[in-house]
Amino acid sequence: MNTSYDAANAGAKPPLDTTNMIIFAGLPLAALILVPAWGVYHGYDGFQWGWAIAFLYLNGLSITGGYHRLWAHKSYEAKPALRWFFAFWGAGALQNSILIWASDHRRHHRHVDDKDEDPYSASRGLWFSHMGWMLRKYRTNATDFSNARDLQRDPIVVWQDKHYVILTTFMNVALPLALGVWHGDIIGTLLLVGLLRLVVNHHVTFFINSLAHYWGSRPYTESNSARDNGFLAFLTYGEGYHNYHHIFQTDYRNGIRWWHWDPTKWMINLCSHIGLASKLVRVPDFKIQRAILDTQFERARTELASHESSATLRTILEREYQLFTDSINQWKLLQSRRMEARVAQFEGALEERRQQLHNRWESAALPSKLKELEYSLKMQRKRLTLLMEQMRYQQMEPA
Repeated sequence: MNTSYDAANAGAKPPLDTTNMIIFAGLPLAALILVPAWGVYHGYDGFQWGWAIAFLYLNGLSITGGYHRLWAHKSYEAKPALRWFFAFWGAGALQNSILIWASDHRRHHRHVDDKDEDPYSASRGLWFSHMGWMLRKYRTNATDFSNARDLQRDPIVVWQDKHYVILTTFMNVALPLALGVWHGDIIGTLLLVGLLRLVVNHHVTFFINSLAHYWGSRPYTESNSARDNGFLAFLTYGEGYHNYHHIFQTDYRNGIRWWHWDPTKWMINLCSHIGLASKLVRVPDFKIQRAILDTQFERARTELASHESSATLRTILEREYQLFTDSINQWKLLQSRRMEARVAQFEGALEERRQQLHNRWESAALPSKLKELEYSLKMQRKRLTLLMEQMRYQQMEPA
């Protein structure tokens, strides 16, 4: 493993990144002073607030739906019209080009929480993961596209990276300026649609790198610091279900339930219905239930080990785990049969063999059995929750 700048220069901080200091420290300070001052002096109207919110969502959804779920994780495919849309409005978010953003994010997932390899590791502190990592020339900020060869073959990604400065200047200055001229208030429109909207968009995105690794629950995995947080999901266009995302990063959804606030998921789904997106990746519900139960079993065992619990509770837990293991093995077997049937069809097996496999499929009722296994895991989750409650109650009883 390479030694980081900090480890190699103990006690010395990397030099400041002047450009990023101006963008990420200077612009918020300017917004803090100038936006209220103009509001008191002249005021803003509904036209300006409406366009500021429109720009905010266009930028935000282009980052979450385009930079993140489309390019960084390949969770679906998009037609050129949608990809160009994301390329332009994503540039307007002023968070770097698709190529650099997606490459950094892939490194974050591969080395999450590693102080030396994760570009915005939460293990280095809330401030560092929020924006401190961008203000200095850390070694982890060096461009390395070895994990983004696919993106370097994408003509839209390459074009946007080459013309990024011109694009982001046009989106952040020229467009708000044109709106201001049209509306008759250039300064107010530039401050609200250009400046304030940009600062809000930055910090909403940064919340995922920082707060979403500190605040919330971890129902799917405790192997990293990522958390699920419904409030952050509301602020971040659905990205706040971060614990789920870190274990199932290729799923086009972050909020997997219908009630989960995930506008990015809804946008991608809508695009698929009008022909702009296809091949949406959805993690099977059985795998999701398995991840939840895996985490619950680990917690139960840890809690049992840390307290004096009855042998009966330990026996029940181990019996439940055996049932869980049996369900996993059955699921793998059924999936293997399903794949066998598909391979026979696609490789042009003999009609007799295909018919034989089809009969096995019908007799085994694979789809129905898979649903039954999913349901059994859900019931097991409820039993395990009751077992945990019983264990905690037992600990509270006087000796």
